[in-house]
Amino acid sequence: MTKYSFILLSGEKEGFLEQLQELGVVDISRSVKPIDSDSSVMFHKAERARKTLEYLEGIDYSNDADAEAIAKATVNIDGDPVDFIEECRARLTELHASLSYAEKQEKARLPWGEYDKKAIDGLSDLGYSVHYYCVDAKRFDESWGGIYPLQVVSEDGKKVWFVTVAPKGEAYSFPVQETAAPEGTAAEAAAEIADIRTGIIECKAGLLNAKDYIPALKEACNRNLVELDRYLAHEAGKGAAEDHITVFTGFAPSENDQELTEAFDKMGVIYLQEEAVQEDNPPIKLKNNWFTRQFEVFTEMYGMPVYTEFDPTPIVAPFYLLFFAMCMGDAGYGIVLLLLGLMLNKGWLKIGMFKGLGSIISLLGAGTIVVGTVLGTFFGVSLYDAAWVPEWLKNCMIVGEITIPGIGTLNIQMILAMGIGIFHICLAMTVKALCYTKRFGIKENIATWGWLLLIVGGVVLALLGIGKVLTPEAMKWAVIAVGGISALAIYIFNTPGRNPLINIGAGLWDTYNMATGILGDVLSYLRLFALGLAGGMLGQAFNNLAGSVRGDSDSLILWIPFVAILIVGHVMNLLLSGLGAFVHPMRLTFMEYFKNAGYEGKGSAYNPLTTNKEQ
Repeated sequence: MTKYSFILLSGEKEGFLEQLQELGVVDISRSVKPIDSDSSVMFHKAERARKTLEYLEGIDYSNDADAEAIAKATVNIDGDPVDFIEECRARLTELHASLSYAEKQEKARLPWGEYDKKAIDGLSDLGYSVHYYCVDAKRFDESWGGIYPLQVVSEDGKKVWFVTVAPKGEAYSFPVQETAAPEGTAAEAAAEIADIRTGIIECKAGLLNAKDYIPALKEACNRNLVELDRYLAHEAGKGAAEDHITVFTGFAPSENDQELTEAFDKMGVIYLQEEAVQEDNPPIKLKNNWFTRQFEVFTEMYGMPVYTEFDPTPIVAPFYLLFFAMCMGDAGYGIVLLLLGLMLNKGWLKIGMFKGLGSIISLLGAGTIVVGTVLGTFFGVSLYDAAWVPEWLKNCMIVGEITIPGIGTLNIQMILAMGIGIFHICLAMTVKALCYTKRFGIKENIATWGWLLLIVGGVVLALLGIGKVLTPEAMKWAVIAVGGISALAIYIFNTPGRNPLINIGAGLWDTYNMATGILGDVLSYLRLFALGLAGGMLGQAFNNLAGSVRGDSDSLILWIPFVAILIVGHVMNLLLSGLGAFVHPMRLTFMEYFKNAGYEGKGSAYNPLTTNKEQ
């Protein structure tokens, strides 16, 4: 990054920032939230337009029961389209609530049939009151007609609706509980429903017509964001010389130096140009290839590297892919994820929460296919035991158990998970030693190199010993050399120039922390084996359940629950496995790898002023 300091009169700020936006590559220090009432208004205006856009883009009435009527209806949109859309949405919510109530009323009024409400009210004028009842048909007793004049209105075999007439003012008693009088006739409720449906159609037609405003709303949303961006950058200017001049500090990628200096010279602005250093805390712009770029989201989630720190994404990418695939552990689920990612990329499937993630889902699916095949599982079926799988493919699978002298028989996939964990941690410690040496110098990192030699050297010697590459005598001297050099670096020379006794005490404390931490970190990688095993066993359980339902019968009726159990079971297992496969590899990356690699992640992302803010 190159640092630029701009000095200009306060009255020139607005025009200067507009020109910076046109260049689109200079990051000016700014507040990341609205800083006063003006910027708050700008922010909410942009947010309102963005939410309206999201709602409009999701509207699709092609499968609506009134789709034809909605398409034919014409609604004029007057004034601000955002106001119109918000009003339509609010009215549509009210109309749906009214429709639900009216439909309940119609259902309740139907048994009472059509009647003359004026005639019934006339009975009240004559001194009589009408009482309404609804009872089970089994409870209805025709002798009740001897108590008061009684008229059955309707019956459906289960219930009986009837009324009685009694003089007003006299004591009234009847064997069953009275029900509420209908508020109107069923025909009146049906007419109200028809009016509400017409209003719903008009609202939906208006929203459908409003989709024509999507391009204009996108432009307005972008314009609001650009204005807000410039305003926040404007407020970041530091007044100097009694507010007669303003000083801005900005950063831009060094490859744009020539282009920017020519542009600034044409502007006639006074500026200083120098290489950015760590103390400036410049913003970070990651540079990765297509594959690695898909995993930048995890680096950004944890935190961007500081200026002199390494970008962990090239290492995060392949290991996250491997961890995810091992946690899923099923080649069949990998095919589903691959197809899902391809459909998201092609636009054949639109799911808001997966927007822009089609490529990484496809990559994770492809990795799961490969790893799931190697682990020998396909939709809960053991590929290693399947007769239709060719022998050459079975020879590539890592399945079964292995016997280790002095330890016992262990699952080979569990050993694989532990081995990957040891390698991952050793790699992290190597990265830490190299990067810390580059950032702080070898003198400050003697202990770091000592621990690296002890752990990585110990792992290498253990492998050489298991493979019987070295003779016992050579192994003894190699262990003495590695242990001795490591001990000197950890306990004696960990901080050159300090009291040796303090160095020894600090080394002992580091030994305690390292011994407890490394062991826990390595064991944490067992989750790769456990999650894959759990998903495979659950998938197998659903297969067995479906098979037991169908049995040996070829009946078509039994195939229906068989297929239903398989689909529902594997969808549930896929969702559960997918959640675990997303979270746990991220945990291994953030907790185990980043901790042992010494990654801080306290940098800020590169965010230049531009005239084209992405939605």
